[in-house]
Amino acid sequence: MSAPDPHSRELQFPLYVKAPLILLGLALTVFTLHIASAIIFPLFFAAIFAIMLHPVEQWLLRHRVPRLLAITLTVVLGVVSLLGLVYFIYLEAMQLSSHMPLFKIKFAQTTGQLHQWLQDRMGISDEKLRGWLSEASNRASALLGGTLSAVSGLLVVATLIPVYIFLFFLYQKRLVDFLTQAFSSRRRDTGVAEVLHESKATIQSYMVGLLIEGSIVAALNTTGLLIIGVPYALLLGVLGALFNFIPYVGGLIAIALPMLMAFVTKPGYGHALAVVITYMVIQFTDNHFLIPRIVAAKIKVNALVAIVGVLVGNAIGGVAGMFLALPVIAILKIVFDRIPALKPWGLLLGDEEGPRAKRTKTKGNQMVVE
Repeated sequence: MSAPDPHSRELQFPLYVKAPLILLGLALTVFTLHIASAIIFPLFFAAIFAIMLHPVEQWLLRHRVPRLLAITLTVVLGVVSLLGLVYFIYLEAMQLSSHMPLFKIKFAQTTGQLHQWLQDRMGISDEKLRGWLSEASNRASALLGGTLSAVSGLLVVATLIPVYIFLFFLYQKRLVDFLTQAFSSRRRDTGVAEVLHESKATIQSYMVGLLIEGSIVAALNTTGLLIIGVPYALLLGVLGALFNFIPYVGGLIAIALPMLMAFVTKPGYGHALAVVITYMVIQFTDNHFLIPRIVAAKIKVNALVAIVGVLVGNAIGGVAGMFLALPVIAILKIVFDRIPALKPWGLLLGDEEGPRAKRTKTKGNQMVVE
């Protein structure tokens, strides 16, 4: 019996068969992620944080710290750093809550002025205004309830992430060996190892770039709010930088919070307008100088795919899905670029220029390929 020809052509399906199969596979993937998001997303977050903390673990191991102790110290360091940020936001939020009666009074005055202006200028009746306010109040209450439910769910999930990180560190060699043996077609195939190494380097570079960019944006936000005179400038500046981690959507929320604070605590509309102008300048600087040089250079995903990915991530898992969208797409691109049959998909996801199609033209009696 003769051995099969390794260079034999694979079975090709026509487009009208291949396209529905691809769409069906994508739909099943999205549906599975949506159904199992409570299980899958904590694992994704734990994997990203484990990749970020991996240099710390390696540094401890190089200094002859026992492996189990090195893993424990690494996880404790990550948890303490995150808890420190949460504690700072909690303290600032508690101070902010002490001024809530003043905010309510100012908001009631502003609502009354808006009510009078709409009635005088546009002739809107009190009954219609009350209906609008009642509908807005119901939507706000539903949004608040959903937000609190999401936050409580995140707190429950957050307790699992340090455990997952510890287990990832503990079984990292076994996991790498499993992936290598499961997806390698040959015994000495180094493709899987290269994909894992490149994915790890991409995630580390991306997350470090995000932290640097977020620190700069937080400093710019805080400085701008202090100059304008908006209360709780440090809290709003840090929150704005955190919201800015959510691609394309978080920036809008980052502007809305300090604008509302300036509108409620300051007379007139000048301070709120100054906040909008300041944040627009900061967003322009961030989008055109910081992100391209610090963040986007680490992750080769084009803008169209990034926006669609963020929207799909939001549909699957809300804020967590939006945050995870870009790292997951970046890893998929690395995998697609390594598989010949999936290279067109890697080209679709990337932002680098693909190979130009060769053109032919006639020069005299000869055909010249360009």
